Amino acid sequence: MITKDPDSIEHYLHNENKELREQNHEFKLPDVMGILPIRNTVAYPGTVTPLAIGRQRSKALLADTKPNESIIGLVTQHNPKTDRPDFDDIYSVGTVASILKVIKMPQGLTHVVVHGIARFRIKKPIAIEPYLKARVQLLDVKARMTKKLRALIVSVRQTANRVIALSPNVPEEASVLLENIENPSALADFLAANLSLDIAEKQNLLEELDAAKRLEKISVALANQLEVLELSHKIQGRVRESVEKNQREYFLQEQLKAIQSELGKGDLRTEELREIGQNIKQAKMPEKVEAEALRELDRLGKIPPASPEYSVIRTYLDWVCELPWSIKTEDRLDINQAERILNRDHYDLRKVKKRILEFLAVRKLHPTGKSPILCFVGPPGVGKTSLGQSIARAMGRKFIRISLGGIRDEADIRGHRRTYIGALPGRILQELRKAASKNPVFMLDELDKIGADFRGDPASALLEVLDPEQNFSFTDHYLDQPFNLSGVMFIGTANYTEPVPPALRDRMEVIELPGYTEHEKLNIAKKYLIPRQLKEHGLSKNRLSIKDEATLATIRDYTREAGVRNLERSIAAICRAVATEIAKTKKRRATIGKNNLAKILGPRQFESELALRTGIPGVATGLAFTPVGGELLFIESASMPGKGGLVLTGHIGDVMKESAQAAFSIVKANAKKLKIDANKFKKFDYHIHVPAGAIPKDGPSAGVAMFTSLVSLLLGKATRPEVAMTGEITLRGLVLPVGGLQEKILAAKQSGIETVILPARNKKDIPEVPAEAKKGLRFEFVKNTTEALKIALNTE
Repeated sequence: MITKDPDSIEHYLHNENKELREQNHEFKLPDVMGILPIRNTVAYPGTVTPLAIGRQRSKALLADTKPNESIIGLVTQHNPKTDRPDFDDIYSVGTVASILKVIKMPQGLTHVVVHGIARFRIKKPIAIEPYLKARVQLLDVKARMTKKLRALIVSVRQTANRVIALSPNVPEEASVLLENIENPSALADFLAANLSLDIAEKQNLLEELDAAKRLEKISVALANQLEVLELSHKIQGRVRESVEKNQREYFLQEQLKAIQSELGKGDLRTEELREIGQNIKQAKMPEKVEAEALRELDRLGKIPPASPEYSVIRTYLDWVCELPWSIKTEDRLDINQAERILNRDHYDLRKVKKRILEFLAVRKLHPTGKSPILCFVGPPGVGKTSLGQSIARAMGRKFIRISLGGIRDEADIRGHRRTYIGALPGRILQELRKAASKNPVFMLDELDKIGADFRGDPASALLEVLDPEQNFSFTDHYLDQPFNLSGVMFIGTANYTEPVPPALRDRMEVIELPGYTEHEKLNIAKKYLIPRQLKEHGLSKNRLSIKDEATLATIRDYTREAGVRNLERSIAAICRAVATEIAKTKKRRATIGKNNLAKILGPRQFESELALRTGIPGVATGLAFTPVGGELLFIESASMPGKGGLVLTGHIGDVMKESAQAAFSIVKANAKKLKIDANKFKKFDYHIHVPAGAIPKDGPSAGVAMFTSLVSLLLGKATRPEVAMTGEITLRGLVLPVGGLQEKILAAKQSGIETVILPARNKKDIPEVPAEAKKGLRFEFVKNTTEALKIALNTE
C-alpha cells in the first residue's frame, strides 16, 4: 500500500469532517465540460493528484481554464499507449476535479495539481478539437449507514492499519487520517487511491456508486495485500540469518525455498532432482547408460538454474528418460490371423506375404532372434508404404514411417552433438520416443532419393542402423550412449535400386514388387479402390455401380502405370461426377458403363502402341524398364550422305550411347557376314534416334533393338511389327541378360505385341512372371545377335 504525499494527507485532514462535495447538492456541475484523458492512474473524489501534461489537446484544455476557478473532467484511458485518445478510447465514468496549481517546466512540459470533487458520467460527446468536450451528468453515491457497514468500516481500518505497520515507506500520518475519516465513501476512495491495484480494478471501484459494496471489494484487496506482507515479513526473518553473500540471485533462491517450505512442498529444485532420479530408475536403461544419467543428474544438482548448461543437461536427461529402453509390444504370433490380415489389406504380393509369415514362424520358434531388414523395390503406387502398415498390424506392432527423400544432412539420422545450441537426437530416436516402443515396424521411405552434400552423407549414416550385426549398439551423437535397435523391424522402400549405395543395398533383403497386370488392377479396384472411394464420397453400392467393362476401359485408356494411383484418381473423378448429379437432380442410382467414361473423364488419354508400329526399314521395337513400369521404345535409324559418322539423339544417357556405339561397331565388323555393302559406311553417316526426346532414357537393354534397327536400315528390310526385343549386347555379338523382365513383358502384353525376344540367360526368370502376363505371348530366347536377326527380320 502506497499513500500520496503529505500535502494530500493534510488536505484530507482539512476536509475529513465535511460532507463530500459529490454529496453536496449545492455543488453545481456545468452541463458541458472539458475532458482531460489521463493514463496509468485513476483519480478519485477527495484526492489530490499531480499530473504531467504534454499532449496538445491537454495543453489546449489547460489554456481555457484558470487555477482555483475552473473545473475539468478527469477520465482514464483504456490503452495508455494511445497518444490522441477519442471518446472511444476512454472510460465513460470519471472524476470532476478543480485545478489547484499549474507549474510550467522546461522542454514544453506542464505539471498540474488537481483535486477530485465528484463522480460524473459522459452523456454525449460534444467536440474533439481543440480538446475533448462532452455533456456530463453528476453521479450521487449511496452510503446508508447500517450495522453491517459500521462493522465493515472497523474491519477495513484495522486491516489497513496492519498493512501500514508492515509497510516501511508509509508515513505515520496515514494511520491518523484513517481514524479521522468517518464518511464510508470517502474512506473507500482514500484506500482505493492508495491500494496497489491494476487500472481496470481501480476504474471498477470508481464506477461502483454503492459505498458498502466498494468497501467490501477494498476489504478483500487489503486482506490479500496483508497476507503477502505478513508472509514476506516472516520469510525475511527466516532468511536473514542464512544470507551471507550480498547477491540478489542467492537471496531470491533462499526466499523461494522458504516459500515452498511454508506451503509444505519442500524445495522446488530438490523436488525436481528427486523426480528426475525416479524417472531414471523407472526407465530401466542399461547399467552403463544409467550410470551416465546419474552422473549428469549429479552435475545438474551443482549447477545454478540460471546457467546455460543447466537447461542443456535437463533437456538431455528428459530425452534419456523418455526413450523406450525396456518398453516393447508383444508380437502376435498367430500365423493364420496374420495371413488373414495381409490378404485382407493387399491383393496378391505373394512373395512379400510369404516372407513376413516366415519371419513370424521363426520368431515363434526363436523369440529372441534378430528382426529382418527388408527393402521393397517397385514402381510408384504398387503399395509399398501401405504394405508396411499392414505388416505392423499383422504383427501387433506399432508403425513408424519417415521419408528420406531430399535428406542431405547426416545429423538427421544420427543427431547433433550436445555442444550445439538447440541440439536434438536424430530422426531414428525421435520417432522411437514418439512410438514409446523399442520394437516397432520402422519404414524408411524413398531410400533411393537420399542426397549428400558438405554436411555429410545420410546413406552412410544408415549403414549402422541397417546392419543387424551393429545396430544393437546404435550410438546417436546427441545421446552419446548405445541404444539397441535389434528389435526394430526396418523396412526400406525405393523405386529402383541403382541410386542406393551398394554397401547399404547389401545390408537389406531386397523384395521386388513388380507392376500389376490388368487382371490384378481390376481385382484391386473392385476389392479396395471402389469401396474406399464410395465411402469417401458419401456414396453406397446401391447408389453407384461401376461395371467391370468401365473399370477395364479406365485401366487401358486413361491410365498407363505400374501401380494404381492414377486408377484410384479416375475412380474418384467418377464418384465426384455421380455425387454432383445426385445432389443436383436428386437421382437415386447411377450405373457407369464403358460409354459413360468419355463424358466424365474426357477423351482417351492413351492409344494402343499398335498404331505406332510400322513396316519401314530402320525401325525396331525395344522394351525398357522405367521407375513407373515397363514401356515400348521405337528405335529409329536413318542414313544420309557423309563419311561414316554416327549421331545419337533422344535424351539418352551414357550407357545407352555406349550400347549404340557397340551396335554400330558390330554391324561394321560383320558387314560381310550380314551381306551389307562395306562402302556404305564410307559414303553415308548414320543417325539413331529414340523418340520421346524430352524423357531421359538410359541403360544397356536396348542394345539388341539398336543393332536390329541398323541392320534393318542397311538391308532395306523391315522388322516384324509384332516383335519386340530386349537385351544387352557385346562386341562379340553375345546377348546378355537384363532386369525388369516382368514390367517389360507387361508393357509388351498391353501394347499388343505377339513375340518377345529375350536373352537366353533370362529364361530362368520366366516362371516368376504371372501367368496372365505371359498369356498370348510367344517368347524367343537368343544367345547372340544372329539369332535375334533371324526372328526379327525373318532372314537367315
